[in-house]
Amino acid sequence: MKLLDQNTKIGKTIEELEEGESLSLTETIEDNQLLLYLGLTNDANPLFIQHSYTKQTEYGKPLVPSIMLMGTISSTVSKHLPGPGSNIVNFSFNLIEPVYHYETLTFHFEIIKIDKMKDVVTISVTAHNFKEERVLDSVLMVRPPKISVLEETNEEEGDDVNE
Repeated sequence: MKLLDQNTKIGKTIEELEEGESLSLTETIEDNQLLLYLGLTNDANPLFIQHSYTKQTEYGKPLVPSIMLMGTISSTVSKHLPGPGSNIVNFSFNLIEPVYHYETLTFHFEIIKIDKMKDVVTISVTAHNFKEERVLDSVLMVRPPKISVLEETNEEEGDDVNE
């Protein structure tokens, strides 16, 4: 069976979520992640890869591309809160401090608003480095997973709508 054909348990629907619900996770930015990003995007910005160049800048060492940090946030929404089937419809991102290669960051996600009329939840995200310095703030508007009435009816009858 192909990975893309597998049925995945969906995340929480808007009815299952609560304001104040939160999640924290810790990530270390490793070489394999940086190399994958740089290879996939063909991004050769010397701020991201050249130690000799960055020593001459205000940063002193290579930075993690901000889009990689955004990817960590997006991935967490897709995997955990609200989870599989979620769609980010608005993404605000503010990088407060530079993030360097091999840093360990702790991301904190919190649902700050649920708008059932618009079928959107607002999630606040902050990240802190190992020195407990806040390095980023982000606010996301996310449409949680939703199953149509037709699919729910077919599942109850035992039909697999994905075949």
